[in-house]
Amino acid sequence: MPTDQPSVTFPNGAKFPLMGLGTLMPTLQPDEKSVVDMVETALDIGYRSIDTAQVYNTETGIGKAIENKIKSGLIKRSDIFVTTKVWRTNVHRGMVVPSVEKSLKRLGLDYVDLLLIHWPTALQPSDVSFPRDGQRKLLVSDVDYLDTWKEMEDCVDKGLTKAIGVSNFNSKQIQRLLDNSRIKPVNNQIEIHPFLTNRKLIDFCHGKGISVSAYAPLAGFAQDKREQMGWPTIYTDETIGKIAKKHKKTPAQVALRFIIQQNVVVLPKSSSPERLRENFEALRFELTKEEMAEIEKCNRNIRLCDDENPEHRNYPFKEEF
Repeated sequence: MPTDQPSVTFPNGAKFPLMGLGTLMPTLQPDEKSVVDMVETALDIGYRSIDTAQVYNTETGIGKAIENKIKSGLIKRSDIFVTTKVWRTNVHRGMVVPSVEKSLKRLGLDYVDLLLIHWPTALQPSDVSFPRDGQRKLLVSDVDYLDTWKEMEDCVDKGLTKAIGVSNFNSKQIQRLLDNSRIKPVNNQIEIHPFLTNRKLIDFCHGKGISVSAYAPLAGFAQDKREQMGWPTIYTDETIGKIAKKHKKTPAQVALRFIIQQNVVVLPKSSSPERLRENFEALRFELTKEEMAEIEKCNRNIRLCDDENPEHRNYPFKEEF
């Protein structure tokens, strides 16, 4: 891992870079070449953390990009940090380990650095990512995430991953994991941006020694929903614009810096080389305490990524945090 790249440190000593590349594409059936090109460009720029998931269908392209850059001599496997996530249809007893082994085969890796449970809400086992009934309703399952966690621990024991964590879990669910686990979660990946600062959950996780990573850090997810609700964007918000102008930075850089400065990993996605470079530059300036407080006030608890089954017993967003 480049020594000049700021990171958070896991209990096992692993360094998780504060700037990572998100790889959720506009479609869940992305063009493989576009994924390869995006990841190769990011690695050339200096990104050393790549975030993916079984449901993104980007693991194969990421694997090819990593292989190409290792062969070229740009990186070694030990230079990069790779995260993937177990999808909701694969969290059932006896399914986690085989699904991770398939992920590793697609990635062309012997292990990932971090493995997450993608959601606490399970779906029924299926060959499709979102199994539905005749009325198009998701086919949910009542799997207890504690049972899934035991198999996540098995993945560590088998050397399939160096560390394990969760995504979209609330504080009560994390505490229940802490109280009933042999291997503790090291990360919670959640939605964070200036309009959903998630302050209480960040503080809770940090207080428990759990790092936090932010998806949708630029609040660019669910454009149709955002426009329908008339919600702001980082590009139209006056506070962010004012601070960006003062620092001669873009609103995106300010939004990313706001999160990074809380010692939270950011995972922005872009296929544009210019935007990839721009996002990476968020590591190279600082906001004042007053500016951090100003951006915190932009919070409106606007959640762009939600679970469409709020009646599920493990639905995470019914709690305050």
